[in-house]
This record gives sequence, structure tokens and C-alpha cells, in this order.
Amino acid sequence: MTKARHTPVAPTRTQRLASGAEIDAHRHDDHQIVYAGRGVLSVTTSAGSWVAPATRAIWVPANTVHAHQAHGDLELHLVGLPAWENPLRLDAPTVLSVSLLLRELIIAYTRTEDDDSPERMRLHAVLLDQLRISVQQPMHLPTPSNPLLRTVCDLLRADPSDNRTLAELGREVGASDRTLSRLFNKDLGMTFPQWRTQLRLHRALVLLAEQTSVTKVANQCGWSSTSAFIDVFRRAFGHTPGTHSR
Repeated sequence: MTKARHTPVAPTRTQRLASGAEIDAHRHDDHQIVYAGRGVLSVTTSAGSWVAPATRAIWVPANTVHAHQAHGDLELHLVGLPAWENPLRLDAPTVLSVSLLLRELIIAYTRTEDDDSPERMRLHAVLLDQLRISVQQPMHLPTPSNPLLRTVCDLLRADPSDNRTLAELGREVGASDRTLSRLFNKDLGMTFPQWRTQLRLHRALVLLAEQTSVTKVANQCGWSSTSAFIDVFRRAFGHTPGTHSR
């Protein structure tokens, strides 16, 4: 992501994107809240990717080069905030839990004409209050910088259902499982099982947005059974994948 458009002001608006549509790499001088009221949104930076269904929003700090992709028909809500206004005190992209109240605030704020009316200023203030208490969610899938580790991760990205052990993957790339395990912790800040679970959850969200059945998602993402997938998904997102896909 070395080449990117520079759009100084982060827009506040609602827009719709067809499944598979992309917004190419760009950056703003402002912070931005990115929320998918319908569909699933992925945000990619040089540091990795973040995926957010309708129960999550993504915080994109000022001057972060990022690109968007829509999965399923996407209703995209964008909230721009000036660089000095950082209610979250975060300087890296982060997935946030979206309460029912925060959801309605984001939708209302992005559908209202941008003006300085007292009503809009009050809406803005309540939106900031709700952002301050929103819970951060560990839904980041980091991109490795180490070439050896990148090869392993690329194998799994190509086929999340690949159930080979780290030792088996290591034999393919010419490294021991001990070396790879150390690299996962050092380069990505997580264990191999944690990274693979994140990858599978990211892919599951995309497949569900494309109306893939829960059973097929479980199979294509490498879970041993549909019930095992449902259990992991519920613990990650607070609801079942069947509820999510409707």
C-alpha cells in the first residue's frame, strides 16, 4: 500500500456497495469510523486486515492508508472526525463492539445533512460518548513481515480448511515448528492456533455474507464439525452464524 490517494477530509455519509466492490487505498487527515449496517466490510492496511459484521465497527486513525472491500450487498456508514477529536485514544485500526444505541446513532448521524445545527451537535456529542465506552474486539488478522512466515500464512489464506499441523507446514517451507512458533509470537503477537482461528473467522464472515450455508462455511473453513464452528463463532461474536446470515 505504498501508492494511495490523499483525501484530506474523511467523509460522513451513507453509501451502498455491491458485493465484491472495493474502495482503493487512500488516507485522510481525519479519523474515521467505518460501519456496515448490512453486509460485511473488510478494511486492509499494510499491517493486516480487519473484518466487521453489523455488530462491529472499525476505527481508522488519521493518516492510515487503508482500502475497503464489500462482502454481500453493503450499506456503508462513514463518520469522519477531526484529528484532534479522538474519543478512543487509539492510534491503530481497531474493531469496536456496536451496541444497539451506537448503531442507531451512527445510522442517524450519517444520514443527516452535515450542518452546525444544535440538534446535530447534540447527536454528535452522544455519538462520541457511546464511542468512548465501546468495547474493543480482537478481530485483527495481522500480516507477517517475515518472508518464511508469510509463505506459511499464504498457504492457509489460500485454503483455510488446511488442517496441517505447524510441523507439517514447516516441512513444506523448510523450517521447524519451533522456529515457526517463535516467529508467530514475535512477528504477529499471537500463537499459530490463534492466528488460524482468526483467519477462519474472517473467511466465515465473508462466506456468510455471500449467503453460504452454515454447514458449508464450517467445512470450507476447516472446523471439525458444524457444531464446533457454531461454538467458536458464538464465543467470538455473541450470536450464532445462522442468526448472522439471515
